[in-house]
Amino acid sequence: MKKLYIKLFFILFSVAVSAQNVHTETFESLELSGELNSERTLKIYVPDSYKLDSTRVYPLAIVLDAEYLFDVYVANSKLFALRDKAPEQIVVGIYQNQKNERKTDCGVNLNSMLTESSSKFYKFIKNELISYIEDKYRISPFKTIVGNTITANFSNYFMVEKNPIFNAYININPSYSRDIAELFNGKIPNLNTNTYYYLNTGNYNGKKKDKFIESIYYVLKNFENENFKYKYDTFSNATKTSSIGQAIPSALAHIFAMYSSISKEEFDENIADLSPAEAIEYLEKKYVEIQYLFGANLKIRQRDIFAIESIILDKEEGDYLEEFGKMINRLYPESPIGDYYIGQYYETGNNLKKALKYYKNGYAKISSDDPNADGYFQNVERVLAKQKSLKGGNEDEAQEDIIEDDAVDESNSGEGK
Repeated sequence: MKKLYIKLFFILFSVAVSAQNVHTETFESLELSGELNSERTLKIYVPDSYKLDSTRVYPLAIVLDAEYLFDVYVANSKLFALRDKAPEQIVVGIYQNQKNERKTDCGVNLNSMLTESSSKFYKFIKNELISYIEDKYRISPFKTIVGNTITANFSNYFMVEKNPIFNAYININPSYSRDIAELFNGKIPNLNTNTYYYLNTGNYNGKKKDKFIESIYYVLKNFENENFKYKYDTFSNATKTSSIGQAIPSALAHIFAMYSSISKEEFDENIADLSPAEAIEYLEKKYVEIQYLFGANLKIRQRDIFAIESIILDKEEGDYLEEFGKMINRLYPESPIGDYYIGQYYETGNNLKKALKYYKNGYAKISSDDPNADGYFQNVERVLAKQKSLKGGNEDEAQEDIIEDDAVDESNSGEGK
């Protein structure tokens, strides 16, 4: 019984700690004055890390139908951030089911245009809510909007405006306007910034709606604009409710693919055919864009460095090994890997003195109890053997090179870092 109480305490404590990051507040909207409900309840999630770094900014997600979409989205956003698959986000949910507001908030007329009421809700989000959140919190340029059925359809009207304020659109089982394809045709071909789009359906939607969503997918599929990045899912063994739990993580994986470390798909599509110089540039640009859009000040991940290793080694006779090694030394000065690549560059070019210097620099960074220490020292021994061979087996001269290089190391300890 005592163990049960302790376990229950920790469960309740965990829930309480999690709840500390979420609060609700009431927002009095001027744009919605005269409507069914001008006082809107907002639910806001702010990551733990927000208070730890006053310079860091966060992507923003606006979640419609917050009564049932907010918690699912927040849980997935936290999981993706913990797994380093997406940046941490500030999430703002809008309650729309207290007085059945969602129908007036997100309705369209027979011409597939927003009604007077939904235009006001549109302006509330664009002119009031976004500004309010940006004034209150540190927000990065990247913004996502999430909706389900009619609220999903409503979100598309932000994308087809002249200057979209959102970068990503998550359409869960969208109840598309009749003429939505025409609106897409007038906008998507001309998008000049990366726009991420997600939609899903399934047979649970009914045959007519399912087919219409599928037809919109084919419309999206035919656009030849590399800035428009879409994903379409069909869930065959699902319900309308369970599809929400499937759609949100799938959408996050699509939207934040650029944030994640390099996948096999990304390598094959974007990197495999690059030259060494282009591969290094691609890697550096990827992280510059991550910093700008998501506010995540990441060093280039070591696994991403190794992802382009084969290109550096196998193309152009290893001419970019030195540049590659210097980049690693700047990012991970405590690691021997950068010195290893620079040493390999000089060894390949038969500059054995410099090769020996960098192999020794790298070896000095390895703890004596590291299981890789002996293997790494073999680089030093191999170069010494080559020097000895070139000097006709004169071991004393090879030893003089070691002493000379030690002096160089002390006077130029920052070289190549």
